[in-house]
Amino acid sequence: MAGSYPEQIKTLPLYDGRFDAYKLAANACDVLFASYPSGTKIPEHTHDTDNYGVITKGKLNLIMDDEVHEFNVGDWYFVPAHKPHAAFFDEETDEIEFWFKK
Repeated sequence: MAGSYPEQIKTLPLYDGRFDAYKLAANACDVLFASYPSGTKIPEHTHDTDNYGVITKGKLNLIMDDEVHEFNVGDWYFVPAHKPHAAFFDEETDEIEFWFKK
């Protein structure tokens, strides 16, 4: 798996989902160290969790309410539970995601 994460993070279990990520389990929250190759497109979907993320490399294009919101390195984003959203990545992107269970 690609990604510019420290070696200790790379020893975490892999997330089994639609993208590559290392998963750090926490009480009432999953923490994912995710990597998206350039050209990745994630179709519209929802989560049962409140999701926060911070971009550590590249750029996230997040689509919510028919608007594209652009997030760059250092930017935080929020997707509320059950909110339909989609994403695409024009360049190789890494981020840390926090999925808070309701």
